[in-house]
Amino acid sequence: MKLLSQRSGGRFLRYNLITVTLLLLVGFFWVYPFFWAIAGAFKTQSGLFTSGISLWPNEWDFSNFQRAWVTAGFGQYFFNTLLYSTASTVIELFKSALCGYVLARYRFPGRNLLYALIVATLFVPLASIVLPQFLVVESLGLLNTQAGVILAFSGATGALYVLLFVNFFKGIPEELFDAAKVDGAGFVRLFRLVFPLARPVIATVVIFNFIATWNDFNIPLIYTLSAPDLRNLAVGMFAFQGENSFDWTGFAAGTVISFVPVLLVFLAFQGYFVRGLSGAVKE
Repeated sequence: MKLLSQRSGGRFLRYNLITVTLLLLVGFFWVYPFFWAIAGAFKTQSGLFTSGISLWPNEWDFSNFQRAWVTAGFGQYFFNTLLYSTASTVIELFKSALCGYVLARYRFPGRNLLYALIVATLFVPLASIVLPQFLVVESLGLLNTQAGVILAFSGATGALYVLLFVNFFKGIPEELFDAAKVDGAGFVRLFRLVFPLARPVIATVVIFNFIATWNDFNIPLIYTLSAPDLRNLAVGMFAFQGENSFDWTGFAAGTVISFVPVLLVFLAFQGYFVRGLSGAVKE
């Protein structure tokens, strides 16, 4: 038995080594283009194509970032994107939290129908609401304005976020609400009481919505056609396209500038990310 156990343990170890080696190889090939793009931001135009697959620049060129930030207008695009992503995320967060709270804690006529309609929107392509959204923004006189872009970003139903909050608020003990009601807490105070408890779900909504808004291309393009200065980073990438050439190293520098804030947001909230998806953890 001891010999059999040793053989099984040795076989298991070999399988683990093979699996880990394969995963490392797959991971390397998956992240290599990402690191190559980062390295390209520090290379010269000629060095980008002559260095082949090497990640280390033959000659360092930090002017790519200056060219991207100033010449290509990424400074303005960056602050536009930050405004759009932050404002729409805050609006989406409180909108979905309030909706989820009401659906989870209150019973009213039409509640089940409303819940079913919200779930049904998960299967509606976002492209199908572009035209009605555009007409609404236009009728409000907000075309080619930052407020119009923010309204378009936060005008979707956010059905997934609502469902996460519904699932979380349903799991809060009823005794907590009863005790608060005895103390005279109304709707607003009850919501303010339980909202901080939903930190895992809040983190998930912030990550999902911030990243989606930061990287969105269609909405900033459609709603700022006559106002190029209001574009975001994704649309601003066109600034590197010349009439007969393309600024590849400037484009790489712009890519680095665009993904750093997203990475920071993810790292800041990653501790709650998995728990927020499940919606099952209360703190």
